[in-house]
This record gives sequence, C-alpha cells and structure tokens, in this order.
Amino acid sequence: MTVPTSRTAPLVACAECDLLQQLPDGLTGAVRCARCGALIMRRARAGLDHTLALVIAAFPLLFLANWYPLLEVDLGGRPSAATLMGSVLALQEQGTSVVAVLVMVTTIVVPALYLASLLYLLLPIRLGRRPRGFSRVFRTICVIRPWGMIEVFLLGLLVSLVKLASMASVVTGIALWSFAALMVVLAWTTAAFDTHALWDEADLLAGAEG
Repeated sequence: MTVPTSRTAPLVACAECDLLQQLPDGLTGAVRCARCGALIMRRARAGLDHTLALVIAAFPLLFLANWYPLLEVDLGGRPSAATLMGSVLALQEQGTSVVAVLVMVTTIVVPALYLASLLYLLLPIRLGRRPRGFSRVFRTICVIRPWGMIEVFLLGLLVSLVKLASMASVVTGIALWSFAALMVVLAWTTAAFDTHALWDEADLLAGAEG
C-alpha cells in the first residue's frame, strides 16, 4: 500500500515484513524490500504517455480485426469471407451458443472494454485532471484483463488455417494480421502500464483539485 506524501519520496510498506520505506523518485524496474528482499513493486521504464500512445494505437487495430475478413476461402469455385462476428453468429446457429458467447466476450468485448477503460483513466490525467470513478474503473481493468484471450483465438485460427489450406484455396485477410498486431500491442501495453505511477498522478491531481 502506497502512502502518498510527496512526489519525490513516497512511502511504501512491504507486504511481507511491513517495513515502511521511502523510495526515491525516478526508480525503474523491480523494487525490492531493503529488509527481506520481497518484491514491493515493479516500475515500468516507459511513462504513462507511452501507455496512452499504445492504447490509442490499439483502437484502429481492434476495429480492423473485428470488421474486416479474417480469411477468404475458395471451395469449388464458391468464394466466401469469414469475419469474427460472422464466426460468432455461425457458432450460435450451429447450437453452440456458449462457445459463441465465450468467443465474443474474450476477443471483442473484453479487449474493447480494457482499452476504453485505460483511455478513460489515462487521457484525463494527461490533460491534468482526475477522472470520475477512478477507483471503480481501475478495479474493472484488474478484473477483466485476464479474460482477454486474443492470443488463444489467434492460435486456434492458425491451426484452422493449416487444415483448410489442404482442402481449399485460402487467402488471409487484413483482420488476421490486425489480430496479430493487436496481440503484440496489448502485451506491450500491459508491460508498459505502471499502476503505481497512475495512482501517484491521480492522488496529486486529487490534492490539487481539493
């Protein structure tokens, strides 16, 4: 738990031995307890502006991945294009509604909500104000983040692509490459997102507004 005192010297209590210690400003990488060596926090080298830039870059990729064809299949002279939403609807029509909902939630709803929540927090802070409902939105990010499974969907899609290639002419669509790029950007965003820096900025802005 961080006790905000000043911007340059926050006090942090170790979760293992409860040692209250002062951390100098500008620390990056893993921060460990001076007494027991337990990990206290992991400060990202990239700032919040870096995370915000990645979030903004992810939105066009998310749009392309959801609305453009994943694959174009030509089977016996009958070409057809498969989109993500079309795949969800096809699963529902085949009676596998649970799988359809799972695919839609993990590949469409959760990534979109995750990126929108990050944008809601980071953009106002970048503009110098603390967003309303900061704590609730932050908790939402922590809850939904593990449910984003674009990499699992992409792996299954690649397996299907290999199997289809032996039966029909298959052309990869723009959405497939967008999914691959989105997976990289989301992983980069998660690695660059410094939650302690976010809370420090939010507390400073709340104090200034108060």
